[in-house]
Amino acid sequence: MKINQYIPAIDWISDYGSTQLKGDLTAGLTVGIMLIPQGMAYAMIAGLPPIYGLYASTLPLIIYALLGTSRQLAVGPVAMVSLLTATGIGAMAEADSESYISLAIALALIVGLIQFLLGAFRLGFLVSFLSHPVISGFTSAAALIIGVSQLKHLLGIKLSGGHRVHEIIIEAIQQINQIHLPTFLLGIGGIVLIVVLKMINRRIPGLLIAVFLAILVVWVFNLAETGVSIVGSVPQGLPSLQWPGLEMSTVGALMPTALAIALVSFMESYAVAKAIQSKHKDYKIDANQELVALGLANIGGATFQSYPVTGGFSRTAVNDEAGAKTGMASLVSALLIILTLLFLTPLFHFLPNAILASVIMVAVFSLIDVKEIKHLWRTNRYDLAMLIVTFVATLILGIEQGIALGVILSLAIIIWKTTRPHVAELGQVPGTEFYRNIKRFKQVKAKRDLLIIRFDAQLYFANIGYFRDQLEEMISTKGDELKAIIINAESINSIDSTAMHALEGIVKELRGRSIEIYMSGVIGPVRDALVKTNLLDLIGEKNFFMSVHDAVEYHESPTSQGSTHKDITLQSNVQE
Repeated sequence: MKINQYIPAIDWISDYGSTQLKGDLTAGLTVGIMLIPQGMAYAMIAGLPPIYGLYASTLPLIIYALLGTSRQLAVGPVAMVSLLTATGIGAMAEADSESYISLAIALALIVGLIQFLLGAFRLGFLVSFLSHPVISGFTSAAALIIGVSQLKHLLGIKLSGGHRVHEIIIEAIQQINQIHLPTFLLGIGGIVLIVVLKMINRRIPGLLIAVFLAILVVWVFNLAETGVSIVGSVPQGLPSLQWPGLEMSTVGALMPTALAIALVSFMESYAVAKAIQSKHKDYKIDANQELVALGLANIGGATFQSYPVTGGFSRTAVNDEAGAKTGMASLVSALLIILTLLFLTPLFHFLPNAILASVIMVAVFSLIDVKEIKHLWRTNRYDLAMLIVTFVATLILGIEQGIALGVILSLAIIIWKTTRPHVAELGQVPGTEFYRNIKRFKQVKAKRDLLIIRFDAQLYFANIGYFRDQLEEMISTKGDELKAIIINAESINSIDSTAMHALEGIVKELRGRSIEIYMSGVIGPVRDALVKTNLLDLIGEKNFFMSVHDAVEYHESPTSQGSTHKDITLQSNVQE
């Protein structure tokens, strides 16, 4: 057992040098500067005082840097998780209240425990149950919801605080004559400044520049007295160490939200970690260790008054572009946030909420995946339909309902594809021993007295009826001339007892109609299953072949097979 499997940081610490330090220091400072306004802004989305965004940017970063397998992933508050936090506990307590804050911290602990247990029990494969189109649809809808939810801060008006886009927009339009002009100008100015600076150079700390210019404007012109909403007094110092109190009733109430955040945040983090890792060949991403690292980051963060965190898209991209080589970059970012908490929080007293809304809008609207929609329009309309359904459901029904529908859609597609797999009739490519789909290759011709069928999936209870229907349809097309059927089993990787019984009935029925059955390319696990159920004896050992061409030749000129060929074709691990 190697300790670096559980503490991956040992790998990069053991040969750390000045070359890595230069890139890590630059990246850590860049991301840390970016994280200060982002963390405060995302805490607002979660319904928490801005300082809790900074609390969430300290210990979780340190824990992940030591335990995570990605060396560039930037962990901390993110828009998606912040919105899910607000959605989950918004009905349980009033935003900014002590009970609300306690619930948010307890939520981080529960999310961390779920993720840790999933990783400890090697359940990282669960990420595959949500397809990319579903994730894209959900992410785009959530980004739109987050962006629109900031209209109250951008326009300086009071909104009910719902999470349905159409309701927020209608309510904002109804109050269009109540827009607070100085607030609106600050917000729009912030958006323009951040976007322009990003276009000039992504390494320019546009977020921090916008924040401090806005603070300066509010302070110099005394805009708080005119009605511009500001952050106000920000607590100075590090959060106190305390274990969140959990009651069973609280756990039960928070569990649906915690499950949603645990899975969605892991998928978001894992997706960006894999994308960045593809540029670096000196380490590998381990899904289970990622779950453990994120879980412990959330558990540790909860003891320092953090709400749920995960790896973020934008900060990770900036971290990589700025030259991050190892987790030391995250340690530098965490140190910068700690110094800010200790000495700099009074500077944020005059920070206008409109600028934090600008930071949020610029960050989240880039998550709306228009490119994926265009790509799927050209390549796969079924996946596009999944994306659109998830997108619309999330907008209309809500965040948690959108996630639930996305999971159901993904599972439904998996079931549909396995119950209705690709089936092909094969024909010989002229002058060769190769056999291909007759519908794809015009030069390939099928024989009238011989049906060669390839079934591209496992045979089990849910698709054996489809297999039978497709086989019967092909037999009907052949007519009375059909003398034999060859089942190319190269793509059949397993077969269950229900399929065995059905296949036995098919063989007996075809024999009664004087149609012979041959099988080619049967792989080991399927051969074992055939032996166990005596189906091999029913079909006949002489009717099993290494390749389709061998079976065709035998059909056209029956001769005894060589013993070596027979031994290889029927080789099985089953002991009789």
